Amino acid sequence: MRTREGTLEGGRIGIDDAAAIARVRSGEPEAYAELVRAHTGIALRAAVALGAGADAEDVVQAAFFKAYQSLGSFRDGSAFRPWLLRIVVNETRNTLRSAGRLQAATGREAALLGAGPVIPESADPAVAALAEERRAQLLAALDELNDDQRRVVTYRYLLEMDEAETAEALGWPRGTVKSRLNRGLRKLGRILPGAWEGGDEHEHGGR
Repeated sequence: MRTREGTLEGGRIGIDDAAAIARVRSGEPEAYAELVRAHTGIALRAAVALGAGADAEDVVQAAFFKAYQSLGSFRDGSAFRPWLLRIVVNETRNTLRSAGRLQAATGREAALLGAGPVIPESADPAVAALAEERRAQLLAALDELNDDQRRVVTYRYLLEMDEAETAEALGWPRGTVKSRLNRGLRKLGRILPGAWEGGDEHEHGGR
């Protein structure tokens, strides 16, 4: 797992998140804004990828509010991001259920591409165009997967979470993450031949 700011190797909580949570618990609610700023981007991408579409911002706001209310039960030593994204998953499901519809693939694709990282100006235009094309194909292909497969592929690859973070965010055992990811990747491989060359390494946690 590559180290991200605020996160240590192995998915353990980083000092910045831990410090902010400690400050909130000690009576500084304004410190929660640091957590919101740090994790809004990935929370939005998760909500959009899971079908929230135009409701993604409302979903994320509700998730942050519920996370704040539940911060007293947050387990010390855990990673904040997977815990938050588990709340995002539940809020997205509630939103889709209440709306009685699933976000269309094209709408989700456009929103997620817009929420994705900006390609550096120095990048080869041809390479950049190919990368965007492949990403768009992948997002469209995700609609061919069942809900569990779509979520695990989204978390592992589109949100770049490791196996442990994915298991925690989805509330699944790591063995379940592996098996559902394996099935999802095999199905994507049939839809997009050649898209997952070298994927066995990823399937077995070799990132």
